[in-house]
Amino acid sequence: MFSRPAFNLLGEGAVPFIDPAEAVALRGKISSDKSQLGKIYAAKSAKFHTRNVDHSLVEGLLEEGWEEFGTPLKTKTRLRKPKSHNVQFEDDIWCQLYRLGYRRLNVDETFCLPFSPNKEDKKQIDVVAIDDESVLLVECKSSEISAKAPPYKAEFESLRLRLDGFRKAVDQAFGPGRRIKYIFATRNLRLGRDSADVTRLVEAGGFFYNDNTFEYVDSLIKSYRDAAHYQFMGLIMKGQLINKDKIEVPAIEGMMGDKTYYMFSLEPHTLLKIGFVLHRTRANETEMPTYQRLLLPSRLKGISKFIDGGGFFPNSAILNFNEREAKLDFQGQARSKDSVSRTGVLKIPNAFAIAYIIDGQHRIYGYANSKFKATNTIPVVAFKNLDPGDQLELFMQINENQKAVSPTLRITLEEDLYWNASRLDSRLKALRSSVIRALGGDAAGPLFGKISLGEDKAALQAKPFADALLRCRLLPEAKGNKFVDGTVAASLYDTANVDHSEEMARSRDRAVAFINAAYELAEDAFKEHREALTTYILSNRGSFAFVSILGDLHAFESARATISIKSSTDERIAVLDKYLATLFKALRSISPDDAEALTGKLGSGAETTWLRIFQSYVHARFDEYNPPELQDWRERQDKALQNEGRELGTKIERHMKHFIIDQLKSLFGENWDIEIGSIQRDCESRAKEQMEKNYKEGLGRQEIPWTDQFYIKDYKTIIEKYWAKKPDNLGAESFEQHFSIDVGHGFSSKPDKVKWISLFNTLRNNWAHEGTKEKGLNKSDVELLAKIHDGLGLQRT
Repeated sequence: MFSRPAFNLLGEGAVPFIDPAEAVALRGKISSDKSQLGKIYAAKSAKFHTRNVDHSLVEGLLEEGWEEFGTPLKTKTRLRKPKSHNVQFEDDIWCQLYRLGYRRLNVDETFCLPFSPNKEDKKQIDVVAIDDESVLLVECKSSEISAKAPPYKAEFESLRLRLDGFRKAVDQAFGPGRRIKYIFATRNLRLGRDSADVTRLVEAGGFFYNDNTFEYVDSLIKSYRDAAHYQFMGLIMKGQLINKDKIEVPAIEGMMGDKTYYMFSLEPHTLLKIGFVLHRTRANETEMPTYQRLLLPSRLKGISKFIDGGGFFPNSAILNFNEREAKLDFQGQARSKDSVSRTGVLKIPNAFAIAYIIDGQHRIYGYANSKFKATNTIPVVAFKNLDPGDQLELFMQINENQKAVSPTLRITLEEDLYWNASRLDSRLKALRSSVIRALGGDAAGPLFGKISLGEDKAALQAKPFADALLRCRLLPEAKGNKFVDGTVAASLYDTANVDHSEEMARSRDRAVAFINAAYELAEDAFKEHREALTTYILSNRGSFAFVSILGDLHAFESARATISIKSSTDERIAVLDKYLATLFKALRSISPDDAEALTGKLGSGAETTWLRIFQSYVHARFDEYNPPELQDWRERQDKALQNEGRELGTKIERHMKHFIIDQLKSLFGENWDIEIGSIQRDCESRAKEQMEKNYKEGLGRQEIPWTDQFYIKDYKTIIEKYWAKKPDNLGAESFEQHFSIDVGHGFSSKPDKVKWISLFNTLRNNWAHEGTKEKGLNKSDVELLAKIHDGLGLQRT
């Protein structure tokens, strides 16, 4: 416990801001005892309250919500009860700060901090964390389920005055000189960073710590371990002075094009404080564009070991100073006649997170736990006022040949990379990326925090949304600088607007509002069926299918002129409501067979299967909705049609084999097999491989004739090679006469006349994969097989 008396913490003759006894009481609620903090951490890390009680008390406590767990003790029973959401959240914040390295924390849950000498002017602070440089005052607000936040207008309008009082009370109780940071932490409360309430909070000097921030700091701790504290301080203290003394270093000023840069060396412990890594996470959404990946803990540890073993990195870290937050002062010498560069002294404000680390985060953070972090220096190339797009482009160029960027990070970077691209298809790629980021980052939306963005991990991946948006017709497609025909009319993009950037922003807002509204409908429809919602809508494949059918239904109604680009979100939803209600009803009462068809489906065709089943539910109720791709899919599920096609195909293939072998024997006699020697060798090899496979699978030795191993392409080769040859016997046909069939692809040349064989081979692959219904035959396929069958003079059974 803190034991310093109150008067030692005040200056000579200073008047106490609060009653000295109150200051003593506050210190008594903070502990720095490592053993005590460790035990509290263990208890707060658990999801349950636990207690051991006499056996006789168990029955009454069970009625109060406690439950038995573990093996009963001799005289006691072990009980536990889930923590309430608010207690759990406060405990999670406390534990997170403990893992960040804070070892002075509140051990009393009733920490009421005065903000004026008036005894009644106190505020409950849920978590207090103190180190040598800072005091964090955390107020926690939570909801058991995602909910809209209540108004905090009055709370935050008076915050500035309260913070001034908090600062004086903290200085008196714990000693002056530490920075005070008020943190307003929320869980499951939808409160946007651009809302009026959060604006008031930030303007008063507070920090908004929402679900995204909590998850980001958790990921920092996992990746950076003890070094996470530096990035955390940069996050919450960004731009605040560490002290008033500027950092002064010898430097060289130079120019690259129109970009000013400085070269100098700086101690890692200073770089760790003034530097900030723009990780691509929702927590850094106000810093767009962000692009960096989180470090690998094993790599960070290896770098630290390398440095402490005498290793060093001769290449420079690359930074960018934004002078809106920290103005650099370069006091240069006169330039020589031989160079535009000049030497001098660079004065850098000593403030948190004023330099974005574009390249070199591994080197810099590798020093965080090194014994050399205060004595070594790292070479630095520092730009000033780099445009965000240039900053991102520089990062991509540097990392072009480094570790591959993950698909999720690549998708979320596309917005910043291509928003102002010269090519239309690149701009639309940026638009899709922007829609996904807005869906997952909108604190008031139903998908908030549910989509993996950049380095943020979540239940849903970005790729299913990207794939759906590419083809669902809510947004147009383009190739080069031209829209793809048929993708504009039903889209939410107004091609009449020649201001590309403005229209991209507008179409993004239309798409996000529409998709969010549809997901809100789903939430309402599945209130009593949360598992079905998670399985069929809020899953990766469900998301692809749901967004895809939204676009398809929107295009269907757009073609009927019931909605247009000018329709409001409410109008769009009103028109589509009947279709979505039908879909939701079907999913709530899904049959076991359909459930297995969806959840048991693996592989690349799974997403398409989900979409087709979704479409079939709507079609069953509204038969006028029957898109061509659904018709095709339904035909491929038709068992009678598949059986008909398979029977035709089998007869065609059997006939080809018998006719070709008989023809070869008629042409070449007993040497017919030698005549096709290369094909025979391939067939014999395949026969031996099949014999070996059968034997290893326990089927014993089974002789397989090589003539059973012809491929369709072998037949085609033989037919083309001996195209015009005809046996001498009367009435015999040549291959040309027998196998020339017009299937509508021209009929003037040999390739035209045998085109059907290649088509037949493709269809054979479709019916041969009987378990893969996407590969089946549609009606036109079976009609083609019938045409080939009849063209060969075969009889129907």
